[in-house]
Amino acid sequence: MGAARNIEASAVNTIDWLSSPGTNIVVPVYQRQYRWDIGGCEQLLADVRAVAEAEPGQTHFIGSVLSTASTDAADTELVLIDGQQRITTLMLLVAALAHTLRDTDPPLAAQLRRVLVRADDPSRTKLRPHRAWAEVFEEVVLDRRSPDDAERASRFDDNYAFFRSRIGVHDAAAVWRGLTRLEHVAIALGAEANAQQTFESLNSTGEPLRDHELIHNYVLMGLTREQQTEIEDDYWLPIERATGEAIAAFWRHYLIMTTGRELAASGHRSVYDAFRQRFPRLDAAALRRHATEWRAFAEIYRRLLDPSLEPDPAVRTHTAGIGTFGRVAFPLAMRAIADHGSGHRTHAELLTTLQSVESLLLRREIVGVPNDRIVARLCRAHSEGESSLIHAVARITPSNERVRVALKFGDVPHPGYVLGRLASRDGDPDVIVDHIAPLAPGDDWTPDGVRLWGDLSDDEQNAYRALAQSLGNVVLLEDELAIDAIDAPYPTKRRLLGSSAIPQTRAVAEIAEWSTAAIAQRTAELTAALVATWPRAATGEIDDDGLTPILDAKPRRGWPHGWEREFSYVEYRGEHWEVYDVRYLFHRIITRLWADDRAAVVRFTERNGGPIFSERAWNGQWDTIDATHHLYMGWDSTYMLRAVQDVLLEAGIAPEVFVKYSYIGAAM
Repeated sequence: MGAARNIEASAVNTIDWLSSPGTNIVVPVYQRQYRWDIGGCEQLLADVRAVAEAEPGQTHFIGSVLSTASTDAADTELVLIDGQQRITTLMLLVAALAHTLRDTDPPLAAQLRRVLVRADDPSRTKLRPHRAWAEVFEEVVLDRRSPDDAERASRFDDNYAFFRSRIGVHDAAAVWRGLTRLEHVAIALGAEANAQQTFESLNSTGEPLRDHELIHNYVLMGLTREQQTEIEDDYWLPIERATGEAIAAFWRHYLIMTTGRELAASGHRSVYDAFRQRFPRLDAAALRRHATEWRAFAEIYRRLLDPSLEPDPAVRTHTAGIGTFGRVAFPLAMRAIADHGSGHRTHAELLTTLQSVESLLLRREIVGVPNDRIVARLCRAHSEGESSLIHAVARITPSNERVRVALKFGDVPHPGYVLGRLASRDGDPDVIVDHIAPLAPGDDWTPDGVRLWGDLSDDEQNAYRALAQSLGNVVLLEDELAIDAIDAPYPTKRRLLGSSAIPQTRAVAEIAEWSTAAIAQRTAELTAALVATWPRAATGEIDDDGLTPILDAKPRRGWPHGWEREFSYVEYRGEHWEVYDVRYLFHRIITRLWADDRAAVVRFTERNGGPIFSERAWNGQWDTIDATHHLYMGWDSTYMLRAVQDVLLEAGIAPEVFVKYSYIGAAM
């Protein structure tokens, strides 16, 4: 049996390993932030206390710690590839214990200090986190905080404080006994080991790394320390600052924009996998080139997240609307703004794009059509030119008539923003939305000063309830007026509305009786203004929002009972196919293309090793295409759907194929 050449693993006592003078650890810049929460700390402390009470000789295994020697010849530190979260938390626990005992048990406190500080430099901790947070960590562990730091917030401070609050002098000995019974597997990688592959394998179970953290590691893992520092400072940290907590969404939106394919919002590492597929190799030179683009798009994304940073007033208006109605469209907005900045689109074209997308999002929300899985197709259309994009947007934008019908009795989404735009008061923090007729009128509410709520018939009351959330019954009102207006009888509210500085609000005060007819009339007037403010391109196309482009179709998860009918039908280049699932669709598409465009199927097969074969090379599910060719049908549904998408791209007709999901399929 041969020995491993690039990996050395050994089971060690964790405290002994940390206490060793040679154990000095650095967390590389590509590692994610420290993010254990109190719940994780509580579990660790519970495990320590449990093993402390166990029989002598019993230990507690905390997992594996993966490290490699520094690539800098003058540096003897271990570079921590995996285990940062556990080791950092453990150091905070030890620090809390040491600080608890420094006055009552100096010898044990000194022993604990050997776990925390370097033998060659007692002013530094043995674990040095990413340098962006190293100073904070050292100040916490070495208890060097000054009064000026009293208000500082960090996860290090929070978790250290938790341990300090849970460890007292009376149980310090038991906690120390538990700590000395912790063990882990120390894995040291040789110079030729694949650190990223090993890292990914170790993180394939348990709490997974998030996609943007995997991207961070992937980008920096193979670089020298100097290159890592350069990329981190010049590119990654600016991207983090620009996107903040939305960094995961930024990478997902960036990849949807550049690939023209939908990606799951979470799970299955879809964003990371798409990133690796798009950037299979990233040497330092290529990385600088790509990272320059990433940073530029991150700056655009920052303005989408906070439209007040957008210097162009017209662009700012539309991006504020897109951010309000649905960040799902950020990929297209990013591309449009970037293309304008590079001179590939005129300012007028940019505004047309942003306005049409804004209208699309609002109108679809009004009529109750979901906005997920629509932006990738629009990014693809945008790459084909302005006219293609206008056509694609109009095709899935609900018509004026559908909007009117939906608003007649339905509520308008984002009423404050919509009314604000119609009144040119969008973004005004001093106005609120008020319902003219209350949502739940009291017995003393009156629409005319004569009849009270209790005097109205059941039919009249039900009519008011049906219209209470409608566009005609909501109004913008200044804060100081709204205090007295809330749920007030209409004659009282009418006087307050007449005092408003907003013309659309004052106009309501001219109506003597707030009847259901008045509500319906105002709804019609505001709806006309709404469809004019958020127009639909006049292309003559129907709004076929029920059809999903084949490139945006997604595989269903498994085959439970009741999913026999995934699609209602398939539209293939204008033909209506009664095709109900991916398996049948796969067979129908391949056999049709074999007749119509055999060369495309052959190219796809040669590149992918199937699904067409010249012989039945193994047992399984086959279908004979002709005398010398066979189609293997034993693939899983994920492969089949991907093959359908890719072979249609190969044939150049993917934009002409759509699926209509059944209710269950669409819901899933």
